[in-house]
Amino acid sequence: MDRFHLMTVFIATAEAESFAGAARKLGLSPPAVTRAVAALETRLQVRLLNRSTRHVRVTEAGQRYLEDARRVIAAADEADEAAAGIDAPPRGLLTVTAPVLFGRRYVMPGISDFLRRHPGVTVDALLLDRVVNLLEEGVDVAIRIGELPDSSLRAQRVGQVRLMLCASPDYLAEHGAPASLEDLRRHAIIASRGVGSVAEWRFQRGGKILSARLTPRLTVSDNEAAIAAAAAGVGITRLLSYQAAPLLASGQLRTVLSDSDDAVQAIHIVHQQGRLASAKTRAFIELMAQRLRADPALR
Repeated sequence: MDRFHLMTVFIATAEAESFAGAARKLGLSPPAVTRAVAALETRLQVRLLNRSTRHVRVTEAGQRYLEDARRVIAAADEADEAAAGIDAPPRGLLTVTAPVLFGRRYVMPGISDFLRRHPGVTVDALLLDRVVNLLEEGVDVAIRIGELPDSSLRAQRVGQVRLMLCASPDYLAEHGAPASLEDLRRHAIIASRGVGSVAEWRFQRGGKILSARLTPRLTVSDNEAAIAAAAAGVGITRLLSYQAAPLLASGQLRTVLSDSDDAVQAIHIVHQQGRLASAKTRAFIELMAQRLRADPALR
């Protein structure tokens, strides 16, 4: 069998953790996928996958081979696009990841626009509140908020956000607004695990780090729940500026202690570094960069 075909089948099987899942993705029969993986293991004289009745799992040797195989396939794709010309139309599968709420509000509209413009492209959007390893998880482009770890990835800054404290007008009318960070302790606090520590809020003011230890009245697992609770008058919550922007504009929320934190968090579009980014990746990054830079809530 063709070596590139075997690599492609192995990558799909490892990512799906299933022969049947890989077969569906590639449009092959499950037996054909099983034979291809077995042929690759025979060629390499090493076990790449551990099989069970429910799942397949990549072995240690398989994990190393998976990373190398992804690089080989990506390089082959780049070579094909370079031969076809730099102006070749975008085509193929593009995998994109972003934080859940940011992805819904900003990235999905951009993806919809991108798909309308480029009918030869399909998109797999992974909206996750965790840092995705682009190489290990086969992701082409990531939109990230906050500090970027040192890596071989290319990053393009496209905006910024900051943390802010918010409460509803009804809550503030009944309980008053806090006058200081220490004053937060006498208020009902809504803490979201999606923003950070639920027991201590840290602030940066004039280069100094300040903190407030709190006992939340309500703790939620995601930011949308915190936004809803704050709008309903439950208490004060901490949000990123883009998360609060629609409700601040409508008057459902107001900011408190607006000078408590002057730090900003950058928004970057990140992608794998290569000799030539694919046409689909270049086109998507260009479109998203224009959209995000033009949004007043991200400045």
